[in-house]
Amino acid sequence: MPPEPRHPHDGGAAAALQTGCDWCGRDIVKLLLTSGGITNASILDALLDLLGKPISECRALCIPTAQWGHPMCGPVSVHGFVSGLPPWGGMTSMEWRSLGLLELSALPTIGAERWQPWVREADVLLVDGGDATYLCHWMRESGLADLLPSLPELVWVGVSAGSMVMTPRIGPDFVQWASAPDDRTLGLVDFSIFPHLDVFPSNTMAEAERWAADIEGPAYVMDDQTAIKVTAGSVEVVSEGRWRQLA
Repeated sequence: MPPEPRHPHDGGAAAALQTGCDWCGRDIVKLLLTSGGITNASILDALLDLLGKPISECRALCIPTAQWGHPMCGPVSVHGFVSGLPPWGGMTSMEWRSLGLLELSALPTIGAERWQPWVREADVLLVDGGDATYLCHWMRESGLADLLPSLPELVWVGVSAGSMVMTPRIGPDFVQWASAPDDRTLGLVDFSIFPHLDVFPSNTMAEAERWAADIEGPAYVMDDQTAIKVTAGSVEVVSEGRWRQLA
């Protein structure tokens, strides 16, 4: 049985990020929700539009946290993402003005007065995939979810689970973290995401339709050449590939 619906703001102050929220009407955060990262010129143009300046002038922090919650990820893939090695590190290999690492599970142990300035000084957060429920947990536990509403110019670029964490639910099939209480995530947008269409044998359109029926809400199915740009209460699909919106 699916979890009972709840106001997305029940998770705490993080809910102030809600883009076009029916309850709050606040339009605060800039999101680029991708399946596979910055994989083509159209998605790159969308990123540059959100940033408002060249990559070379932007300070980035990469967040690998979601990887630790997924059994198919580990030290090698985390290193690949952080270091920019293929096939993991497309975003971190871009020529940023500066690039740092932000591990959310470490933040509660060092104090907000130390790590919050790092985030406030950043132009963009590059958030890798893995398990979205694990990432959601550490966004709340670390305090990052509560900090984001005070940073309206910060851009969030998600890959796979790094995008799905912003949605209300990811569906049981995508939950790989054994300690996840259910499939709910932050609910900062009002749609769900089925990523990696046609990338893996099980990620077919037919499977996405079955998944969407269980989600019982608006959803987008997208391949790795597709992203969703969310800003100022608007949602725009940016694609050089295959995608579909499911009611």
